[in-house]
Amino acid sequence: MRSNSMVTAAPSSAEIRPSSPEATSDRSLPARDSGAGWVVVFAAMVGLAMGLSPLPFYTAGMFAPELQKAFGWSFAALMGAITVQSLVVMATGPMAGFAVDRFGARRVAQVSLLLFGLTFMSLSLSDGTLWIYYGQWVLMSVVGAGTLTATWMHAVNGWFDRHRGLAIGVASTGTGITGFLVKPLAAWLIGDFGWRWAFVAIGALPIVIGFPVVSLLFRERGERRGSGEEESPIMESGLTLREALRDRRFWIMTFAFLLIAFALTAPTPNLENILRTRHFSLAEIGAITAGFGLSVIAGRVIGGWLLDRFWAPGCALVILAMPATGSFMMAQPQLDTTHAVLSVIALGLGAGFEFDLLAYLIARYFGRRNYGTIYGCFYTVIALGGGLGPVVYGWAFDTMGRYDPALMAGVGCLVAGGFSLLLMGRYPVWRVAAAT
Repeated sequence: MRSNSMVTAAPSSAEIRPSSPEATSDRSLPARDSGAGWVVVFAAMVGLAMGLSPLPFYTAGMFAPELQKAFGWSFAALMGAITVQSLVVMATGPMAGFAVDRFGARRVAQVSLLLFGLTFMSLSLSDGTLWIYYGQWVLMSVVGAGTLTATWMHAVNGWFDRHRGLAIGVASTGTGITGFLVKPLAAWLIGDFGWRWAFVAIGALPIVIGFPVVSLLFRERGERRGSGEEESPIMESGLTLREALRDRRFWIMTFAFLLIAFALTAPTPNLENILRTRHFSLAEIGAITAGFGLSVIAGRVIGGWLLDRFWAPGCALVILAMPATGSFMMAQPQLDTTHAVLSVIALGLGAGFEFDLLAYLIARYFGRRNYGTIYGCFYTVIALGGGLGPVVYGWAFDTMGRYDPALMAGVGCLVAGGFSLLLMGRYPVWRVAAAT
């Protein structure tokens, strides 16, 4: 049995690991913050880019007009697929996190990438029956849960101490890279080959790109290269899930990230349609939204760098003010091109920072003992808020023909979420007691 003790100290960028069985085994492993860790960061970035989180989300808006034209489905019904995914992930996220803690991140990622790619390709077989289409999204969300952020951050966190925030940020840029590249790719595939072949081609990406990279380069710090076996046991410090559930900071984060996820997720799949209601042409919309993916990448890297240097809840309040301002500008009756571009960039910066912040806060406030399981629970919160957001925004458009009331609600959610995180207090400093 192992026991853990925790003391509270001033905010610090490094965890304290005194002499213990963990420290002894730690010396036989590759050094933290070393080049070997950055190889894992690259593999995590590629795996995340090819996973369930970005690929369906960033392509939903591209496929929606084609499916609406082919089958007559409403825009709200089409956005409902994202809600279906989010509801399923609410259940599968914690299970995937438990699987990562139990079987290892690389094994889970390999299986999930293969099955996710195949199920995404199956969307090409849609015949106009909405419940079958939703069923495909259910299956895709179940088998693809192992490609969610918890899997990649579980491994990345173990490789870094001093540069943990930056490593998380760089690994998380995978979703931004997808957001930047997959929309024009989907547009080209749909235009030249039709939406069915576009589903097939995009679904092949996790199999032909993600799986080989992850198999060759992705591993946890205690795992031998080319195997799933650990070189030596690593005793991780932190709370169990039961202990985390009794911690007030768990519930502060639950409230905050429910609001933040709602406000940051909702505009993204509706972005093209929001701009269309502002009377921008298709070419103008393409130019305005082109910077979204790049701003997501910038938000991840800059946010991660800041998290290594400043208190994370304070960083959150400052950075979340940017997407709040972007939503406010986009809700105004008159929106010119310059303000539209600034709004999109601000939303992208916030969306990029969201998962960096979550991954960092969990490691700092709850430790790594049950990191995957605790992260999976928070992904349920993210899925709930993020799943409701696009549908609420789509409903606002269907019923009122405009988005500004929903956008202003998003402003309020971001402000409330940012301020609530200030209640988290100082970082705990984890000390590992000797095993008995």
